[in-house]
Amino acid sequence: MDDLVGWAAGIARRYLTTPEFTERRWRHVQAVAAKGERLRPVAGGSADLLHAACWVHDIGYAPQLHDTGFHPVDGARALRRWGASEQLCGLVAHHSGARHEAQLRGLGAELAEFRDEPGQARDGLWFCDMTTGPAGAELSFEARLCEIRQRYGADHTVPRAIAAAAPEIRAAIHAVQQRAAQVGVRLG
Repeated sequence: MDDLVGWAAGIARRYLTTPEFTERRWRHVQAVAAKGERLRPVAGGSADLLHAACWVHDIGYAPQLHDTGFHPVDGARALRRWGASEQLCGLVAHHSGARHEAQLRGLGAELAEFRDEPGQARDGLWFCDMTTGPAGAELSFEARLCEIRQRYGADHTVPRAIAAAAPEIRAAIHAVQQRAAQVGVRLG
């Protein structure tokens, strides 16, 4: 794949521009991808990988890609079938602390098909996803966590998993903010 970002953007457009997604999910993905583009100087050699992951991180929500019903794994499995790198598949599978939700859903073995690789691309994806609301608005992580609780209800699996992942997510956000300050990139 010579143009990884273009390929990923095309995949996202194909699966997330349906009427059920255009008001919220598609706007979220576009905003996350725009943030990924702005983080290029922060991501260094992982810039294309980060930007591509931002585009495809939520494709597993597309009904035609459902396998387990857990969008990180379903998206990663689809990407693997289409020949994406294991790095990209792992970023999608493990985005934003997905291991916590996988454990709550009894899908740890399915998630374990993909390697979680901490680093600049992973931190960047988590930053972009967890500071962007469902309709694309810029949010702090605390506001995003609150929005997730309100949308799903406090007892739902998703907010419980995000709350469990919060220390890791905060660490990723902090790492991105530090690197951005070092290279002179304004975030937000």
